[in-house]
Amino acid sequence: MITIDGSLYSGSGSIVRQAVAFSALTGQPVHLVNARVKREKPGLRRQHVRVVEAMCELVNGKARGVFEGSQEIDFYPGLPGLNEAKHQYCWDIESAGSTTMLALAVLPVLAFRGIPTIVEIRGGLFQDFAPSVFHLQHVVLPLLHNMGLEVTLHMNRPGYVPSGKGSLSLKVNPLKHGLQRIILEEPGPVEKIWGIALASHLAERQVSQRMAEAATKQLTRAGYEADITIMEDTSAEQPGAALALFADGEAGVRLGADRAGALGRRSEDIGRYVARQLLDDCQTGATLDRFTADQIIPFAALAKGMSRFLIPQMTDHVQTSAWLVHVFFGAETKMDDHHLGISGIGWPN
Repeated sequence: MITIDGSLYSGSGSIVRQAVAFSALTGQPVHLVNARVKREKPGLRRQHVRVVEAMCELVNGKARGVFEGSQEIDFYPGLPGLNEAKHQYCWDIESAGSTTMLALAVLPVLAFRGIPTIVEIRGGLFQDFAPSVFHLQHVVLPLLHNMGLEVTLHMNRPGYVPSGKGSLSLKVNPLKHGLQRIILEEPGPVEKIWGIALASHLAERQVSQRMAEAATKQLTRAGYEADITIMEDTSAEQPGAALALFADGEAGVRLGADRAGALGRRSEDIGRYVARQLLDDCQTGATLDRFTADQIIPFAALAKGMSRFLIPQMTDHVQTSAWLVHVFFGAETKMDDHHLGISGIGWPN
């Protein structure tokens, strides 16, 4: 059994999600202590409980200590391939917990299942400290497609803090020849900036338009034109909003930035915030934005050969992912200034 101290590096829920996912993939049991001990509300939250339960369902695993507030769990994965007859799953977080983080946790396992899988995940799609569904759809999944993984994502219904009740669907086709390395070291000039301004039940207040206009003004001052699509939604269970911006460069480089609406958070402030964040990452000459940098490491570690990127900055989440792929897979990660290299092991060979 591998013991993982959840207080190290980021001390965040990403340690829980990745440790259990890597355990499910490798068949190595894991003992996790100090789960989210650095957070304001330590221990597992509902979304982390759902991750463990989803992994148990995918690989016929067993777990102990899995409840809200728990800081210590044991996860015992079942035998590989034991549950590969089931093609469809539905996991409901039953809160505004991040559906996209659950999706990122299960994706490596689904990629190597050997059969097409359709998954519905219910909960929050837009909140702080988690990737939005737009970022996953338009930044991370295209990178994985270039690595050989075919995943389609559909937003069935937006979900916001505090009630959640959104829904996304994933269709994952099995890998045919394993994951392939990817090299993005030439950012080149920004060729296009575009985005999505989404608002639910807020058309009268013109929230989506105000976010888009504020972002456009910020980008114009920096010398860029932007094409931002306005989305007015009435399907969500509650009012909410989100803005996502993307910068496309040469050779498949795409950086993203986003922010969700919140009580007391003005639409104009959201627009300016997201635009500044995107511009900051673009100005570093990075080929991955600050969020994608840690999310791509697990997939690069499983790929065949060395993947290389330029990242805006070193974060504790990047260090966390690098640590865990080394513990579970023996994959080496090299980090030098803005250069990030991951030596993939060519899983499952």
